[in-house]
Amino acid sequence: MKAAHYPGLPGPTPVAAPVPGGRRLPLPLVIPWLCLLLAACGGNEAVRRPGPPVATQREWPQVRPGDPAAANSVLMRAIGLVGTPYTYGGNTPQSGFDCSGLVTYVYRDMLALYLPRSSRELAALQGPRIDPGKLAAADLVFFGSKGNVSHVGIYVGEGRFVHAPSTGGTVRLDYLDGPYWRDHYSGAKRVLNGKM
Repeated sequence: MKAAHYPGLPGPTPVAAPVPGGRRLPLPLVIPWLCLLLAACGGNEAVRRPGPPVATQREWPQVRPGDPAAANSVLMRAIGLVGTPYTYGGNTPQSGFDCSGLVTYVYRDMLALYLPRSSRELAALQGPRIDPGKLAAADLVFFGSKGNVSHVGIYVGEGRFVHAPSTGGTVRLDYLDGPYWRDHYSGAKRVLNGKM
């Protein structure tokens, strides 16, 4: 079995979602609500948007600039995969996911957009770099150390991102300002060009 991306990182922790009044709901209560919301919207087929078939190695693809529906479909699909087991090299819900497998699956499944497979290749693509204060849903967030990118996730809003962190864990939501992630944050890029 391949070692975890982050051997010193503690195991999965329950994540809560904010609700009015500053309280937080446990994630197990949030997921069924999101599933109902997706079902009410007609499922995945209703939100798919065609995109360019392949991203070149040096340019970001153009996917309906400014299309909030595209960002929303990526966001909802990524959140819907929370709880899927981590598998090194995995890139489907059935096989499990590693970090870049999750990102490439979500963009391929929802937008028919084929992104590079590794976190390092995703970070190397030329595209808009995003100031941390201007992150939008569906932006890619990168982590690493000493100038090397070793992890990627999908930003979902309110300081949180979805990712597949380590062997023995599952796809989960974490906060960018969590102790490990804050110290290893290396930047963000926007796949969906234009204002969201």
